[in-house]
Amino acid sequence: MKVVSAGLTDVGRKRNHNEDSFLIDEELQLYVVADGMGGHAGGGTASRIAVETIDRELRSAREVGDNPFKGETNLQDSPLPEFLRSAVEKACIEIFKAAQDDPRLNGMGTTVISLLVKGNHALFAHVGDSRAYLVRGDLIQQISEDHSLVNEQIKAGMITPDEAKHSRYKNIITRSVGFEEEVQVDVMGLLAEQNDAFILCSDGLANLVDDKEIREIISGSSDIKDAPKKLIELANERGGDDNITVIVVKTVA
Repeated sequence: MKVVSAGLTDVGRKRNHNEDSFLIDEELQLYVVADGMGGHAGGGTASRIAVETIDRELRSAREVGDNPFKGETNLQDSPLPEFLRSAVEKACIEIFKAAQDDPRLNGMGTTVISLLVKGNHALFAHVGDSRAYLVRGDLIQQISEDHSLVNEQIKAGMITPDEAKHSRYKNIITRSVGFEEEVQVDVMGLLAEQNDAFILCSDGLANLVDDKEIREIISGSSDIKDAPKKLIELANERGGDDNITVIVVKTVA
């Protein structure tokens, strides 16, 4: 299955620097959004190390004897999800080590949401509260589950989703890549269909633009390359209180 993609990042309206990073590797059909934390130096460094390491690790995987990108397997038997998980775990180690070597980077970390497309398989690896969505026809579904304090509160019945949007704790995440040497990575997979659209984004978008609006912009964009700009513009119109990063990946015939 062929894909077309577009990505964009923006500092937003309230921040003076951008700690987000993103990757579009069209050769591998690998896409990553990372939202760094840890201050001017730390956050940007962490997110950059994450996207570079994940890309490098998966490119290296193609060079081994048992190249996981070769051949066709069903989703359950594909080796690629574990390679994707391992790449994020390697990024965690690299970020943690960099922080130990430079006191200015102490405590840095990053979210990661990544997508790897192979044939009709869409594979995701995820840590933190950056999100992956699927738009299929008139439906939109969040694929990833936020590793955040407010999401834990929602699941426990302590607050409603609407209350979570306005919670002062909405930016507290429960997992990040690089803050500690090891991290638990969620890995998911699904079978893609023609004209599916996948959206990867940092919380700078998700906190200000709701699911229905994302679907409407994706469905209403005649050129998918216009969609990230439109989504970022809408988030900025609503205050742009964080960095905003969006990648849109669409399957085509």
